[in-house]
Amino acid sequence: MSRLVSVIERELTLEFVRVTEAAAIASGRCWGRGDKIAADDAATQAMRKMFDTVNIEGTVVIGEGEMDEAPMLYIGEKVGRGKLPLDIAVDPLEGTNLVAKGMTGAITVLAVAPQGCLLHAPDMYMDKIASGPAGVGRISLEASIADNVKALAEALHKGLADVTVVVLDRPRHAHIIKELRQIGTRIKLITDGDVSPAVAAAIPGSGIDLLLGVGGAPEGVLAAAALSCLGGEFQGRLWPENEEDEKRAQKLGITDINKILTMDDLIKGEDVIFAATGVTDGEFLKGVRYYGNTATTHTIVMRKASGTVRFIEAEHRIDKKGRFITV
Repeated sequence: MSRLVSVIERELTLEFVRVTEAAAIASGRCWGRGDKIAADDAATQAMRKMFDTVNIEGTVVIGEGEMDEAPMLYIGEKVGRGKLPLDIAVDPLEGTNLVAKGMTGAITVLAVAPQGCLLHAPDMYMDKIASGPAGVGRISLEASIADNVKALAEALHKGLADVTVVVLDRPRHAHIIKELRQIGTRIKLITDGDVSPAVAAAIPGSGIDLLLGVGGAPEGVLAAAALSCLGGEFQGRLWPENEEDEKRAQKLGITDINKILTMDDLIKGEDVIFAATGVTDGEFLKGVRYYGNTATTHTIVMRKASGTVRFIEAEHRIDKKGRFITV
C-alpha cells in the first residue's frame, strides 16, 4: 500500500481554526442588532487579519465576490505569510441575517486544499442534495424527491415519518415542500444558510438527515468539502437565472451548465481541510458566548486525508486579540 502524502501539514489545522474563531468572535457581537452588513464586515475583517498570521500562500477562489465588489477576501486575493500554495474557499459569515435577527444557525466557515482542487464555483444558484454516509450511492439529483427520501430512509433504517429534510423557505421550493408533505416526512424550513444543515446531515445526533433545494453555488463547494471529509454525499447542478449567469459559469470553465456535479467534480484529491465556528447556536455547534473580557467558541475542524474530525471548545481573552478582533 502506498503511503498517503499530504501537502498540507497537519499542524496548519489549528491555524485555520484560529481564523474561523476570530471571525466568529468579531461578528457575534452583532447578534440581534439588526445590522447584517456590520456583522459581515466584522467577520470579514477579522478573518482577513488572522489569515495573515498563517504560514501559507493562499489564493481565495471562493470569497466575498470579485475584486471590484469586495474590499477583502475577494476572489483572487492572496492571503497568508508563507510559501505553501493553497486554494481557499471562505464564507466569513454564513447567515448574516441570522446574526442580525438573533436567530440560530450562523457560522464562520472555510475550506482549504492544494491549488486546483476546489471547484471555482460561479456566484450563482445551485440545485443541491446532501446527506451523510448512508446516502452515498443511494441519492441523486436525477431521482425524484420521493425516491431519494425513500432510499435514504431505507439506508438509515427509518420510517419516512422519521426522516428530517432541511429546505430553504423560498417560493422556488414550493414543489419540494409539497412532495415531502405528500410522503409524510418531516421538514425543517430554514430562512438562511444551507452550509450548516448540509454538514449536519453527516453529524450523528444532529437531527438532520437530508438537505434539498436551490442555494448558492459557492456555498455548495464549502458543503461538499465538509461532506468529503465526513464520508457523506453531495451533488449539485448549476441553476442559472439568466444568460449572464451562464456566461459567468463558462468563464470559469464550466461548459455544460446542466451537468450534475459530483463530489469528485467539486473537491479533488484527499488533501482537504474544513473548519467552521458557530456564531449563533445551531444543530451541532454552539454559538459564541461573551463573559466580560472573555469569549468562548465551539468549532468543528476535519481533514479528509486522515478522516479526523475534531470539535474544539476554546476560551479567548479578547484583550489579547485586539489587533485581530474589533468588538
